[in-house]
Amino acid sequence: MGNLDIKLKVDASGLSCPLPILKATQGIKSVASGELIEVVATDPGSVKDFDAWSRSTGNAMVEQESTGGKFRFVLRRK
Repeated sequence: MGNLDIKLKVDASGLSCPLPILKATQGIKSVASGELIEVVATDPGSVKDFDAWSRSTGNAMVEQESTGGKFRFVLRRK
């Protein structure tokens, strides 16, 4: 985990698919191109969901980690 300039943090803890993706989509629209958002989710399916979402939207996955049942994603807006 580096020293990243996160512009927006989205807490999707406790939400099931597709809500973490929907919250990320809303959040990423609120930042400028090239800026970072961080999403924290507790749904284990979010790992595959965010990988697919990143590839399909062109928003880059900068970091991804899992600790203690929480999944953290850092995404860069295209």
